[in-house]
Amino acid sequence: MVKEKLLKKIKNKEIKVGVVGLGYVGLPLAVEKAKAGFKTIGFDVQEEKVKMVNDGHNYIGDVVDKDLKKLVGAGMLTATTDFSFVKDVDFIAICVPTPLDKHQQPDISYVRASTEAISKYFTKETIIVLESTTYPGTTEELVKPILEQGSGLKCGEDFYLGFSPERVDPGNLIYKTKNTPKVVGGVGKDATEVIAAMYRAVLDGDVAEVSSPAVAEMEKILENTYRNINIGLVNELAMLCERMGISIWEVIDAAKTKPYGFQAFYPGPGLGGHCIPLDPYYLSWKAREYGFHTSMIESSMMINDRMPEYCVDRAAKLLNRFEKSLKGAKILVVGVAYKQDIDDYRESPALEVIELLKASGAEVSYYDPWIPKYRYHGKTVEGMTEISPEQVEEYELLIITSAHSNVDYVMLQKHAKVIFDTKNAMKAIENRENIEVL
Repeated sequence: MVKEKLLKKIKNKEIKVGVVGLGYVGLPLAVEKAKAGFKTIGFDVQEEKVKMVNDGHNYIGDVVDKDLKKLVGAGMLTATTDFSFVKDVDFIAICVPTPLDKHQQPDISYVRASTEAISKYFTKETIIVLESTTYPGTTEELVKPILEQGSGLKCGEDFYLGFSPERVDPGNLIYKTKNTPKVVGGVGKDATEVIAAMYRAVLDGDVAEVSSPAVAEMEKILENTYRNINIGLVNELAMLCERMGISIWEVIDAAKTKPYGFQAFYPGPGLGGHCIPLDPYYLSWKAREYGFHTSMIESSMMINDRMPEYCVDRAAKLLNRFEKSLKGAKILVVGVAYKQDIDDYRESPALEVIELLKASGAEVSYYDPWIPKYRYHGKTVEGMTEISPEQVEEYELLIITSAHSNVDYVMLQKHAKVIFDTKNAMKAIENRENIEVL
């Protein structure tokens, strides 16, 4: 039987792996597959990424530079833009982006294009797994028909298909691809068993098996919608607490003393990263197909989406206290990464804050020790490469939008006229006369 044959090949490390999409999810996965003893080919449409991998040059923070160089040098990991090499692999993980389009609806064009490319070349007894975050039903309603039509092969008999959601938290010092538990849902029990065995042969984390790809797809949406809703709650409370003259940060610290029934979430200028700001939109979009409105989820999305505008309003009020107008004000934004101590600015709310400030007539500069420049709406924006006391003194307002640990907050406080700290990054600073917190 196909299942027994593949399980034996997995056990003997005879499976050749293909990873489609060499970004924040795909490259770390490809590295771990290769480190576990499986020869791996990375596929990407961007020639620059392919060249960097083949040269052993790392561009992802969660990948150890020497690991990549060693694997490439040993011939365990290669990369290509030529999808015809799909015919040479036994296991394919699809790790491509799933953004939102301009109408805030799922853009699954990358999944569709990758699946179509794979369908032209994959052969019998191939294992195919979608890891890209998407709406429930994508694997069976979109990916499966494309693979079957393009190849003439039948899912469950000629090849195995499943969904295993990526769980990547850039910058996490404890959980990486290697030790993060996985969830697997295959089209049929045999597919689930084989896919789970493949991940167990590579990863240290537990592998949980569920009954279908749809369950695994919904599970991933639940993970991030849970966070979206709770962050929306504290963001709304932050706005209320500001009116009431109460520190939301002190409230949360007090609530954290309860040893059960409470998990701390924190307010901020909005949500960033690929998953948390986007996943609820995937679910609410799919829910409408069933005549169902996800009212609680949509409410939290509305709250989180308005936080950049709220922060700009707060900045304007703060300047007014010093008889300054937002229009023409020199403002320095500190941090454009979507979370601390990483170089990832995908969906970062800081970028929207900057655009709103500029639209109001402010003169805006930014400083981020992790991100010297970024692209937003087709334009490249360059930041300050370093920051001195003299430079800080030139600005009428500093807005902190990322809580990086390698920023000299003591110096900022000492030389800034006034600071709006949206991340409570300066909580350890004793002199708070010129600091206002979200």
